[in-house]
Amino acid sequence: MRARCGDRVRVSGENVVMDERQRLINLAYRLLGSLADAENVVQETYARWYALTDARWYALTDAQRTDIEVPAAWLTTVASRVCLDLLGSARARRETCVGEWVPEPLPEPTEWITGGADGGGMDPADRVTLDESVNMAFLVVFESMTSAERVAFVLHDVFRYPFTDVAEVVGRSPAACRQLASSARRRIRRARADAGPSTGHAAVVRDFKAAWEAKDIGALIGLLDPDATWVADGGGKAVTLLDPIIGGEQIARAYLRIAEVAHTHTLLERTVNGLPGLVVQQNGRTVNVFAFEVVGERIRRIWAVRNPDKLRPWTMR
Repeated sequence: MRARCGDRVRVSGENVVMDERQRLINLAYRLLGSLADAENVVQETYARWYALTDARWYALTDAQRTDIEVPAAWLTTVASRVCLDLLGSARARRETCVGEWVPEPLPEPTEWITGGADGGGMDPADRVTLDESVNMAFLVVFESMTSAERVAFVLHDVFRYPFTDVAEVVGRSPAACRQLASSARRRIRRARADAGPSTGHAAVVRDFKAAWEAKDIGALIGLLDPDATWVADGGGKAVTLLDPIIGGEQIARAYLRIAEVAHTHTLLERTVNGLPGLVVQQNGRTVNVFAFEVVGERIRRIWAVRNPDKLRPWTMR
């Protein structure tokens, strides 16, 4: 990923480099499904940039300077390669983690807050732009792809990089990368075809909330597909079910059991990864986030995240 802007990078490159942070966060989150991992990738990318350019710029060869003449291109290439390396190890970690793994849920930008020690909000540069490519169902399909398919698809189809640039990251020919993206695209098309059209996602989620609060098992069952699936992620750090629950009636009964013991909890409608979802708060602090896949007028999948490490952007002071 190269272009030609000469040594101007040494004059105005600092602002250019820092302006790339949000785009790199967006890229890495889509590749990894984890904001924490995305932040680590961007930090590593910047560390490599400054190690290469700071103070030693004039000691670099002409070839090395050419590689980094355009910071945005260099940063994207490095961040993508770091993600590619992480995807293999991340898959291995997820296979041995306690319970199920669910991508990290994200709020909409106006709700993006964190309860850090300083009480301040998260840097806007760390926020992820919400669109179809980050809804929970989309990210779950990503998990079924090979690492190379995922990188090729996200770089080309989401971020519109040409396959010649994708090839530099993946280490394959442009033609091979085109095939990787095509394979990923087929997976997504199949998932969309299986899901079918969704009508009234927000209304269904709202009705589910009302039925849950009213402990109306009949209404809950009516809102759930008979073959619905509920997957929960506690990360081994929060109490939750280790195995998925399959079946609308079984899920409805599980939610009623939760309602019976969650007397001090508040259930709120929120945007989760760009779609209507629900969050559970206790004493003003978010302790659970629910994302939904709605097919027709019924809920087919629910993803519940209780892992506190994945709830930082939702944390309230």
